[in-house]
Amino acid sequence: MHPRCTAWLASTGYSGAMDDDQLAEELRLTIGQLVRTVRTADTMPPGEAAVLGYLDRDGPLTTADIAQQRGVSHQSAAKAVKELLARGLVSTEPHPSDGRKLLLHLTAAGSDRLTEERRRRADSLGVAINDTLSPDERETLAAALPLLSRLTARLKTGQPVG
Repeated sequence: MHPRCTAWLASTGYSGAMDDDQLAEELRLTIGQLVRTVRTADTMPPGEAAVLGYLDRDGPLTTADIAQQRGVSHQSAAKAVKELLARGLVSTEPHPSDGRKLLLHLTAAGSDRLTEERRRRADSLGVAINDTLSPDERETLAAALPLLSRLTARLKTGQPVG
């Protein structure tokens, strides 16, 4: 564990007695609650924001691809896509290898809207960080980011990382 993380945990009363399963559950609960709280700053439905995010990160996708990545039904993904198409935030083109499918693309308006949502989330979280955490705690949080990134990568691939 990073020395700053150890020092911060000690300052919060963490005794080191938490086993890996307890740590995993506390991390899951805490990060889940943080993500849900940060999303309260959103001005668009979560499903629509998620579709824009997938298209931004992964490039053109089908509705079925989005449904699979989000872990939702095709109908749920299609509803979000329909709303985004109606507002000009995504566009479609025929799939190059399967004429029955359409590829979804993020439009410039969709990219702008996604940037606005992300900025709103980051601003909200940034204010909370600055208002709540001491400079040393902010350093500890920054030091923990690579650890969280490694955990995310490991969970995405199912393979050991670093």
